[in-house]
Amino acid sequence: MGCGRIWLAALLCALAAWWPAAATAQVGLSGPALRICLAPVRPGETLGDLLAGRIPLDCQGRQTRYGAGNFWAATGPLDIPVADGRMRLRNASMWQARQTIGIVHASGRIDWIVADTRDLTRHVQLGAIIEFAIPADPSPVVRIVWRIEGAGNRRGVINGVQIVSERESDRSNLYMGTLYAAFAGLAIALLIFNFALWRALKHPFQLAYCLMLALLLSYALSSSGLLAWLAPGIDNNNRLRINYMMLSASAGAALLFARTYFEARVFEGGLGRVVDAVVVAMFAVGIGVALFAHRWMVELDLAFSITCGSLIAVIPAIVWQAFAKKSQFIWMFSLAWATPIAMAAMRIGQAMNLVAWNFWLDNSTLIAMAVEALLSSLAIAYRIRLLSAERDRAVEQAAVDRLLAATDPLTALLNRRAFLNHAIGREGRQQLLLLDIDHFKQVNETLGHDGGDEVLRVVARVLRTGVPEGTLVARLGGEEFALVADAATPIDPRALLARLRATRMPFDYAVTASVGACMGPLATDIDWKRLYQSADRALFEAKAGGRDRARIVEGLAAVA
Repeated sequence: MGCGRIWLAALLCALAAWWPAAATAQVGLSGPALRICLAPVRPGETLGDLLAGRIPLDCQGRQTRYGAGNFWAATGPLDIPVADGRMRLRNASMWQARQTIGIVHASGRIDWIVADTRDLTRHVQLGAIIEFAIPADPSPVVRIVWRIEGAGNRRGVINGVQIVSERESDRSNLYMGTLYAAFAGLAIALLIFNFALWRALKHPFQLAYCLMLALLLSYALSSSGLLAWLAPGIDNNNRLRINYMMLSASAGAALLFARTYFEARVFEGGLGRVVDAVVVAMFAVGIGVALFAHRWMVELDLAFSITCGSLIAVIPAIVWQAFAKKSQFIWMFSLAWATPIAMAAMRIGQAMNLVAWNFWLDNSTLIAMAVEALLSSLAIAYRIRLLSAERDRAVEQAAVDRLLAATDPLTALLNRRAFLNHAIGREGRQQLLLLDIDHFKQVNETLGHDGGDEVLRVVARVLRTGVPEGTLVARLGGEEFALVADAATPIDPRALLARLRATRMPFDYAVTASVGACMGPLATDIDWKRLYQSADRALFEAKAGGRDRARIVEGLAAVA
């Protein structure tokens, strides 16, 4: 979390240093914005009054202090030649119902442009900039005036006004198109890649991430102005509604991604409920703007800003809880979210009229979310790597558990249950040998139980290393061992006893064993019982005959 705070502080310092220069430019390509003076429309006032200078205009205060309504606006004195007809009047796209523009020439001629919200759509350029061609005239433009109706005025009535050349306009579209295309390419690539990963791995955070990317692409489509190019008949205010809806949904999906990215313990208690409520609120306010902005745009925009503020407020709580719960993913999360949180805070400051409108800030969401999407993809890769490591450890542990469950802990041979699972069902004739250490009670009394355990381990090693490949060797319990081998490659029990006699035992104690052996099928439980009873009878005969010997029986015992 410390790294995230340091980076966030550095980013805010960089923004503070960059702000004064950026605030004077619209797209950074076409010079400073014109100074605009403003006044609310009062009953009985006309454009003639504005042109005659009978309407006092405010050139100093913030436009937003007047609230929503109809407004007069005008530039100061200008001297801009437009004889070639290639000059363009540009301003930012804002929530409004109608613009009436008067372009005043030195000759006294006034060119009028009237555009409602549908007309405005046909003049949208990339970056959501409204652009009008200024008619050619031998005399220069000396002033521009506006009557703006139905302005929401949450971020201003008319912002970023410029007069630019056709070349500057084309260059702006080219550069902005490059920016949006780069973002779209990044988002589409990450979306396809992570959706394919989700199909394979099925982690919920991958699907939330894909949803966030899809909504960001939709937001980019509306906020860039490309939607106006694809659907020139759409109402510009409706385009702004879609923009609000996609931005709020993107923010909600981003928080949902954070909700599913961390371990469940991070959201224990009230934090999980708070985060869920903010996610629902983000989606709800977007839908509210889409459905009811024509009636309550100002109120819904304020609700949108407050909801975004609650999203920013909950992120530090998530980070703190993740730190307290010792989450493995807190550093990657802090790194990924530092930029969008800083940008979102500045955007909310703009929406709450604490920061003046600025083109770059108005378009910063896309850049910030692109950074967040890219770094979140790295965070996903990091988490998948940890999950894969956890899975590998779980698989290894499961294999160890299965081995321990099937193995006698003292001798490392198969235990009785695992031996029967492997032995019963073998095809063809099988050989079964039962081996019992002679006088093992005396071994324990002489060597102690530790010495007796070591004798068992030595006997197990002799049995394991002195039999053909594929032979099953098990400790059935106590000092009794069992071996099953294919009858085509039988074990010579006498040779096995000879190896046992020749093996050095703990404290050079002489250890012998008795063996009973027989052959037969081992396909079913009944076959096993018959084979075992026959081998056990042979073992009894070996012990009765003096021990340290082997007995082999030919027939199988009958099973009752």
